[in-house]
Amino acid sequence: MEVAEKLGTTQAAISQYLRLKRGHKSLERFVSVLPMIQSVASDVAREIASGSISQEDIALKFCEVCLTVQKKTLRQNKT
Repeated sequence: MEVAEKLGTTQAAISQYLRLKRGHKSLERFVSVLPMIQSVASDVAREIASGSISQEDIALKFCEVCLTVQKKTLRQNKT
């Protein structure tokens, strides 16, 4: 619940994301980058839970992930 509060969402929303009840449409496009996304998300969640990451650093990490995903999926669409 603490992580949900720090992310500005609810525990129910996080649970739905983890159980793929939310945000799972069109995941096929991201199969190649899903392990990287999950790894970064787990790392960030650990850092949030321990209080060792700032709000700014959370945003920066997700921006980095987003840019990486965009680059990789754009490359896949070109081939």
